[in-house]
Amino acid sequence: MKSPMATMSLAAAVALSVLSGSAQAQSYPSKPIKFIVPYSAGGLPDTVARMVGQKLTNTMGQSVVVENKAGGSGAVAANALAQAPADGYAFIVTDVPMLATAGVLQRKPPFDTTKDFVPVSLIGIAPLYLAVNPKVRANNLDELIAEIKAKPGALNYGSSGIGSIHHLTAEAMKSGLGLFITHIPFKGSSVSVPAMVGGEVEMTFASPPSLMGFVKDGRAKLIAINSAKRSPATPNIPALAEKIPGFDFAFNVVVLAKPGTPDEVITKLSAEIAKAVRSPEVAEQLQKAGVEAIGGTPEQARAAISSESKRITQAAKFANLKAE
Repeated sequence: MKSPMATMSLAAAVALSVLSGSAQAQSYPSKPIKFIVPYSAGGLPDTVARMVGQKLTNTMGQSVVVENKAGGSGAVAANALAQAPADGYAFIVTDVPMLATAGVLQRKPPFDTTKDFVPVSLIGIAPLYLAVNPKVRANNLDELIAEIKAKPGALNYGSSGIGSIHHLTAEAMKSGLGLFITHIPFKGSSVSVPAMVGGEVEMTFASPPSLMGFVKDGRAKLIAINSAKRSPATPNIPALAEKIPGFDFAFNVVVLAKPGTPDEVITKLSAEIAKAVRSPEVAEQLQKAGVEAIGGTPEQARAAISSESKRITQAAKFANLKAE
């Protein structure tokens, strides 16, 4: 039986721990925060990280610095986070496909999504649009499906690379609709979209920032969107889910921390990101970039990662991808 003194000491220790955590959360941040992006500057995760980071800089009183650590299918960024202290001043901002495809494409993945990262926030959801070259006769999804089926294998689609969300979305569409289209992989949307516009391939999936300029000047036609429902920004463009029940390959953009990061810090930063993402100016900026602002909790981020990873793994089977 514990003595009254021991019981009091234990209670004091618990109280001290709670007070310490509370004080840490109140004083956070006391120095600049680092957002590590596993892609080169200019991509969607990088753009989102900079939008949110600028708002946090204004509201939290400390600079949020974006560092681009591209390479190794996310391994370079994951290593940078692993080497940083677990003190709440270094985070990864990425799309979920980077996390999900590592285990699909590599026999020895550079990281374990469930063990090496702690979810902090679900920033938003970004769809991809299926766009075609104007020389393609089809002007809508039904016409495109009919044209592809009338000439199996005659039309090509470009992607931003083997195993990319653009590639997996197209393969899932092919499987769901029974289509035969030839895949031509490129090194990024910055190459695949111009290839479609120039007629090197007939179609491609890409994000709105990569496409809308070409759509406005008539050099590309939007046919469909890969999310579960139509976008308010383009209500006349059908979702592929209208033809393929359950189809949803819009990708989530999330913030991840290093294991061991104080819970109080994760809770506070998650709440600050939510406020930033839902602020009118940032929500509008995200919408222009094709991102639906969410500002979700760590639990919502974890659920989104799990759900999307399952869809991507299934799509990898459609694409007959093998780990190397």
